[in-house]
Amino acid sequence: MSPVRVLLVHNAYQQAGGEDAVVASEAAMLRRFGHEVALLTRHNDDIAAIGRLSLLRQTLWSGTTRRDFDASCCEFAPDIVHVHNTFPLISPSVYWAAGRRRLPVVQTLHNFRLLCPQAIFLRDGHICEDCLGKLPWRGVARRCYRASLAQSAALGGMLVLHRALGTWRGHVDRYIALNAFCRDKFIAGGLPADKFSIKPNFADIAELPGEGARRGGLFVGRLSQEKGLQVLVGAMERAPGLNVQVIGAGDGADLARQVFGAGFLGYRDLDSILHGMRRASYLVVPSICYESFPRTIVEAFACGLPVIASRLGSLIDIVGHERTGLLFEPGNSDDLAAKMAWADAHPERMAEMGRAARAEYERHYTAETNYQMLMEIYRHAIDDHAAARA
Repeated sequence: MSPVRVLLVHNAYQQAGGEDAVVASEAAMLRRFGHEVALLTRHNDDIAAIGRLSLLRQTLWSGTTRRDFDASCCEFAPDIVHVHNTFPLISPSVYWAAGRRRLPVVQTLHNFRLLCPQAIFLRDGHICEDCLGKLPWRGVARRCYRASLAQSAALGGMLVLHRALGTWRGHVDRYIALNAFCRDKFIAGGLPADKFSIKPNFADIAELPGEGARRGGLFVGRLSQEKGLQVLVGAMERAPGLNVQVIGAGDGADLARQVFGAGFLGYRDLDSILHGMRRASYLVVPSICYESFPRTIVEAFACGLPVIASRLGSLIDIVGHERTGLLFEPGNSDDLAAKMAWADAHPERMAEMGRAARAEYERHYTAETNYQMLMEIYRHAIDDHAAARA
């Protein structure tokens, strides 16, 4: 496919996370392979300066986005628009703005926001699919978004409005799901099955894993309930001899500092994370929610690091049990402790899984492989858009 000019659209989060990193990596990848890229971004830090009524209006339909989009198109003249996150400041008005300019649109679905106000199908520490394929009134009544009735209502109103307008079905040419599990959830929620492609997250890490001795576990991520911090803490209490380092920030930082002591490293940049991954025996992913595709797993695989993860949702397919890691019963600290203790007692077996993890990375998660997949998706989107206009 000849080089295309790509306009990436993304509403950045206040606390930078995996989605923000994916957007930056994808932009760098496209430029590396000869494509011109422009970014249309808004940042959630701007919310503090916006009144509640204005924020509600922008969540439903942002005139600012339309004006910024038109200006970007006049200056950059994109061939395709690739949207990542629109909530809350960009809003779905960006799809309509692209439609007026007859531009094909691709949407990467990083979470389940279109189906669940909380975006992760979790309520009171348990999986909840009550809003899947239905109007999200339960999510509003239960204050599922930030425990706020007003904010949940604004989000629910946006979902209802754009379902009624046909935004999701008629103004996106191609959806990217990160794996088959997520694709199937979105289709069950009402998105058109014939518009889906699967493309996982990737990491551009060429350096081969070292052959030195590895020791202990590593947790990398947001220190929060949905990421399973309490499950990991419970495992440490049941097997106090476990050696685990924790990298991350969030509401659970004080608890992590208390439980892990010097093993709590707080926030670290990517280079420090990769250094830790090359020295650990396994990565722990104890999430209790549906993960889409944790970028940390791709990074771990690239570093030859096997993963001990919850037997839940997409993680079942990403982590091959006893091949590239181990799976444990979600939310079960006893089972996690047992799996971690087994890993410590079988370093040669974990090293073998680490080599398999690196091979998995080289087959599926390199920038080169991901680029080919993305170009195929762009081609489908451009062709489908042209056919719809014919």
